[in-house]
Amino acid sequence: MKVAIYSRKSIFTGKGDSIENQIELCKEYCNRNYINEKIEYIVYEDEGFSGGNINRPEFKQLLKDARVKKFDALICYRLDRISRNVADFSATLELLQSNNIDFISIKEQFDTSTPMGRAMVYISSVFAQLERETIAERVRDNMLQLAKTGRWLGGQVPLGFESEKTSYLDDEFKERILMRLIPNQEELELVKLIFNTYLIKQSITHVAKKLSISGIKGKNGGELKSSQISKILKNPVYIKSNSLSHEHLKNTGINVFGTPNGNGYLTYNKTKKITVDRDITEWIAAVGQHKGIIDAADWIKVQNIMDQNKVKKTIRLGTGASNNAILSGILKCAHCGANMIVKHGHPSKNNPDMKYDYYICSNKKNRFTDKCDNPNIRVDRLDSIVLSEMKSYNDDLLIQGLNENIAKVDTDFESEQIRKLNTEIEVKQQAAKNLVKRISVEKDDSISDMFRDELKSLNDEIKELQNSVNNIESDKTEINTQVSNIELVIDALKKFNANIDILDDPNQKRLLVQTVASKVLWDGKEYTANIKILGMDDSKKK
Repeated sequence: MKVAIYSRKSIFTGKGDSIENQIELCKEYCNRNYINEKIEYIVYEDEGFSGGNINRPEFKQLLKDARVKKFDALICYRLDRISRNVADFSATLELLQSNNIDFISIKEQFDTSTPMGRAMVYISSVFAQLERETIAERVRDNMLQLAKTGRWLGGQVPLGFESEKTSYLDDEFKERILMRLIPNQEELELVKLIFNTYLIKQSITHVAKKLSISGIKGKNGGELKSSQISKILKNPVYIKSNSLSHEHLKNTGINVFGTPNGNGYLTYNKTKKITVDRDITEWIAAVGQHKGIIDAADWIKVQNIMDQNKVKKTIRLGTGASNNAILSGILKCAHCGANMIVKHGHPSKNNPDMKYDYYICSNKKNRFTDKCDNPNIRVDRLDSIVLSEMKSYNDDLLIQGLNENIAKVDTDFESEQIRKLNTEIEVKQQAAKNLVKRISVEKDDSISDMFRDELKSLNDEIKELQNSVNNIESDKTEINTQVSNIELVIDALKKFNANIDILDDPNQKRLLVQTVASKVLWDGKEYTANIKILGMDDSKKK
């Protein structure tokens, strides 16, 4: 008789129900209950893996071995060692039963060789998942309740503060540990400088320029970029809380807690799963235990200025109707990768009536120090270089390469995405059919209801997968559009030489160039322009 033993522990430890202890207990159980059997053990160990999903190397191997009937029974120390997720556990049990493999859980004394044993396994798996979800919900609720008291709950420490552990006695005289923010006076002076400069100049760009020229660095020693300065200006951690600040935050939709007393606010619950922003009505702002440094009226004034600046229409340099630069929008710096923009020049020394425009790396203009040393280039000269090079291309080779790419895009899409999803749908549909069979023969209404809930969950998953397929089918439209774009490039290449010289309107010339080229990289030191053709690499341009 071949018996598989599965053991799992979420963290590495040698205490309690360790991997070793689980295996030993399973062997002892077999020795007691299969006295006359000669047992061969196959042991699967996953240490440091959660039971919330089945992404565990040894467990995946166990499932593969079960499909080829490598063992006769699977035994574990406790039910949740297999999985804490009902759907995963149900699928695992179905796999075992379809291959006539018994499942035994020592702790709960479950044996799937009997109908009652199978039913109790399902019921226990439901409660295991419920316990897991309840714990997660309770932890979140406790964190939110602590947040309302203005305690620092960890995370990225804002500029101007450090985090410190402190202990205290609770109502039951038990020692507790909490984190709190303590001021960093040098950084707080920098924060004040940022707010004061912005109130005077009303420009984040000007603030960033002043800090860069002065060599002032942020918390981790790096330059404070405009996006970081914006976050600092928006952060209510610096407000001297009063009734005015309370009212302002409430009017934005934020849930505000605590009594305004001159301390700053701490904000919580702004994101879920780290990267997904919550609606502002779910945010929490609580009066903290640290002193504020910016008057509420000044902080609100800063917010109003930023809101006004946000809605102002910005005219981008070099993209207006009067712009003669045909590479605007696709020209990049070959040294640093930044956009190159148009800078309007001064009158020519030889001809005062003539003004020359220049392409310049935006990092030279906007980073306030000469971060990039790529030389500028006159617009008329670079435009002429690019047009001359594009005219010299071997159109036949380009068109051949583009046609090859059209076929490649569609093939890759079909093989890598749709087939995989359809396979997942088939597996889920089979599991759903098996559950329907179980419901049809089950006499106990409570167990039937449990199976129906599981069936509903499976159907929901199938719908999600089918929606994914539908979305990918929609993406096919985008791929077809991509193919159409390549075909447009092919057509433009065929007509490029004939049309580019007869067009007088710079906007029409720009459109024709951008129909063929995705970007142009300018290297002023080498005096070269590398042109990237839409839909292909550089290997077949000449």
